[in-house]
Parts: sequence; C-alpha cells; structure tokens
Amino acid sequence: MSKRILHVVSNVAHYADPADPTGLWLSELTHAYLEFEKAGHQQRIVSPEGGQSPLEPRSLKWPNIDATAKAWLADESRMALLANTASPDQIDSADYDAIYFTGGHAVMWDYPGASGLQRITREIFERGGVVGAVCHGYCGLLNTRLSDGSLLVAGRKITGFSWTEEVLAGVAKKMPYNAEQEMKDRGALYEKALLPFTSNVVTDGHLVSGQNPQSVKATAKRVASLL
Repeated sequence: MSKRILHVVSNVAHYADPADPTGLWLSELTHAYLEFEKAGHQQRIVSPEGGQSPLEPRSLKWPNIDATAKAWLADESRMALLANTASPDQIDSADYDAIYFTGGHAVMWDYPGASGLQRITREIFERGGVVGAVCHGYCGLLNTRLSDGSLLVAGRKITGFSWTEEVLAGVAKKMPYNAEQEMKDRGALYEKALLPFTSNVVTDGHLVSGQNPQSVKATAKRVASLL
C-alpha cells in the first residue's frame, strides 16, 4: 500500500561566516528518496522557509558523492524539487505517514527553531506515523514537544552525528552548539557506534535515527520497513 513521506531539507547556505558554504548533504536525501520510490510511496520535500535548498559543496565531491547523488544532479526534474520546496504552512500533516529529516551542518541553524516543522512532526508522531532523522537531521527534533508539553526525544533512544565525529571532521569550532550534548540535556537516550563514521541506526518504536552519512542507506531501509 502506497504511503506518503515528507522529506525535510535546510534553507541555510553557509556557516556563521558567509564565506563558508554549507547546505543539504545530498546523499542523505537521495538514498531515502530512491528507497521510498522503489517501494511505490509518494514523496514531497519541505523546508523551514520553503523555496531553495542549497547543497553542501563537500557532499558533491569524492569520496562523499555517490551514484544516487550524481544521478540527482544530472536530472533537471529532481533538481527542481530542491529549487522550490514547500513551506510548513503548505503542509497538512494528516496527508503524511512519515517525516524524514535530512542533514548537513546547515540544519543546525534553521531546524531547531522551525515551529512549523515541530507542529507537523508532533502531529505525525502522535498519530503513530514514522519520524526519521539522519546525521545532523536530529537537530530538527531538539525542541519538538508533544501535546502534553513533554519533549519528543525525552526518554527515547536516538542517534545522530556525534561530537567526536565533528572533531574528527575538523569542523567542531564552526558549530553553533554540541548537538549530541543538547540531545542528552533534553533527556534523550543518545547512542553512538563504537567507531566513528560507521553505520549505526537506532529505533525506538516509530522513531528512527541514523548517526552519520554512512548510516543513510540503513536508516532509509528501516523507515521503509516500518511503513
């Protein structure tokens, strides 16, 4: 049976320094999109403000770029989806069975305060839909509260890009906050793989999260299996 899935991408094009570009880590979208497409599901892309979603330059270079990302870049119709994403006020959460937060460092700036995305996430989650996040995408769940006022992540197992991985990637000093610690401070039961940059997927009921770009395929498959 066909399901409807909402992908979330960032509108942010740079770190705090405008000369330092960032954006969507493309493969974190493309793997999931392809996985859900093969299963016959319907998909739409939303961002905190709607409109253009810029791409993280590092995700478009070897060794980070892969066949799915290359195919997306070469397809005008696919690229058009990122040029004109929906805004949260255009989305009726009742139309969707899952929401999937993609990553890239850009999301650290615009996901946490996106109240429209928080509303959609809460409504999908409380209806029993799947909430998924990969890598920095879990920043979109930091401040989402349920109808009873509790944080969605409190007391739930979750993973996402670790502080160790930020340090090893050489970008820790550019980060506006330590996402791993922020999750722990909110009562989330944060888990990470023993080795950095290895695939790790954590499932807690209908909450699914992947730790890093290496976890993208497995995260998408886990979301698809729950659907």
